[in-house]
Amino acid sequence: MKKTIIMTLVVGMMTMFGANAQKAMDKFMVQVDGLGCPFCAYGLEKKFKEFKGIKNVKIDIETGDFSFNYPAEKALTMEAVEKQVEKAGYTPVTSKIERANGKVEESMGATLSENTKGTITKNVMVAGNCGMCEARISKAASSVNGVSEVFWNKDTKMMKVSFDSGSTSLSEIEMAVVNAGHDTKNHKAQNGTYDELPACCHYERLTK
Repeated sequence: MKKTIIMTLVVGMMTMFGANAQKAMDKFMVQVDGLGCPFCAYGLEKKFKEFKGIKNVKIDIETGDFSFNYPAEKALTMEAVEKQVEKAGYTPVTSKIERANGKVEESMGATLSENTKGTITKNVMVAGNCGMCEARISKAASSVNGVSEVFWNKDTKMMKVSFDSGSTSLSEIEMAVVNAGHDTKNHKAQNGTYDELPACCHYERLTK
């Protein structure tokens, strides 16, 4: 009888300690540049679902605030989180981790200021449907002096562009894409230009 009681207590304590261990979570907070719609948020969350054990995912599209909890025992690094954001097609601006042990880690991601000198990389929402859209968007953006690299993802509708901020600006690049017939997060293509696109490229308009 005593053995049964002792074993029950031991198992109970082990279960309790195990549960407590599972509750030890690190909190991650990332300011993300490039989120423009619920579809963007879905794409970001889906990419982070690759991190098994992720909990309490929250994304604010308006502010770009992205947060989640992750088991402390896995010791997920700031670098791994920022790389995952980039893999999803977005840019981490600032990152902060509140470790379960009370330690706080912070970092600044890519510099996004238009006044920054040298090559910078930004993400912006660009409407489109297919491979023809991708080719047209890339060609238009690449035609702007100072642009060194362009990548548009037809699934996330995000264009990632690297450019010399001393030679051009994101707004100027957006306008080149708009003039080719594609709405961006901040500008709308002329109706006539949009109407002239092939039928397969008639995307859902982004702006009013």
